[in-house]
Amino acid sequence: MRCRDRTPSGGGVSVAAPLPASDSPARAGLEEAYEACRQETAQWAKTFYLGTMLLPPAKRRAIWAIYVWCRRTDELMDSPQAQALAPAELLGRLDVWEERTRQLFEGRATDALGRVMVDTFAQFPQPLQAYLDMIEGQRMDVGKHRYADFAELELYCYRVAGTVGLMTQAVMGLDPAYTTAPWSACPDPTEAAVALGIANQLTNILRDVGEDRGRGRIYLPQEDLQRFGYSEAELLAGILNDNWRALMAFQLERARAWFARSEAGVRWLSADARWPVWTSLRLYRGILDAIERYDYDVFNHRAYVPTAGKLLDLPLSFVLAQVH
Repeated sequence: MRCRDRTPSGGGVSVAAPLPASDSPARAGLEEAYEACRQETAQWAKTFYLGTMLLPPAKRRAIWAIYVWCRRTDELMDSPQAQALAPAELLGRLDVWEERTRQLFEGRATDALGRVMVDTFAQFPQPLQAYLDMIEGQRMDVGKHRYADFAELELYCYRVAGTVGLMTQAVMGLDPAYTTAPWSACPDPTEAAVALGIANQLTNILRDVGEDRGRGRIYLPQEDLQRFGYSEAELLAGILNDNWRALMAFQLERARAWFARSEAGVRWLSADARWPVWTSLRLYRGILDAIERYDYDVFNHRAYVPTAGKLLDLPLSFVLAQVH
């Protein structure tokens, strides 16, 4: 059976537009806007940024632009200014942002970020639905601060992070073998891309339990709290006990299972994207190891992979990219 490329339903893929000439003032302004995206990515997403630096220039710049768009979307809900707004105001901001995003897919931009996004869409056509789904994930955060079970949490994780896999897959590209090898029983790379986004978001949730409780949000499923005999009151108080450690160990294994699901799709990416994706996958998964080293104390410690660990992992990720 021949493997086929897949576009998410309701994709609304953008249409390419002519790019400014390389020596035009517009192009110079575009380069400045991309550089601003690079700086912001380097400042706020160090592990992610390291992976992007292994990509070819055009692809890495597109990923930086997408990262900043996602960050701006998140800031509509989580910036200090947003914290003081009423739910109706937050929803209004998201409505405005959605309309501006739809305009980007029509080639209309009103600021520097908009221009680099339009340029990115021209080079790497994108599924509109992924962007709309992410905005819908932010709407969930307006009024939903608890999750009854993992099914609810999985939907949230898809919307706020699985969608990133769909956005970036369009930039990474697929190996021609994915569509030309009739003997290959290859997995759906779209599913793998979404799985990696969900794995990353689950990792964020586990790392940020302490921070999120300060905002009145508990992302760990209520059914899991009950299963391990750990109360919401104990979580809000930051109580460390055997029940908490058992609960967290279970959550870490779930996140690792999602990382494992994502690995199957890396081999089907274009050759120049495999090393960066393996690097980002392995380094982000390393945050789970750091949580274990802190004995699951995410209330008083922020888990991260140290710089030395990141550099030591680069050769191994390179080897994996060649053999998997």
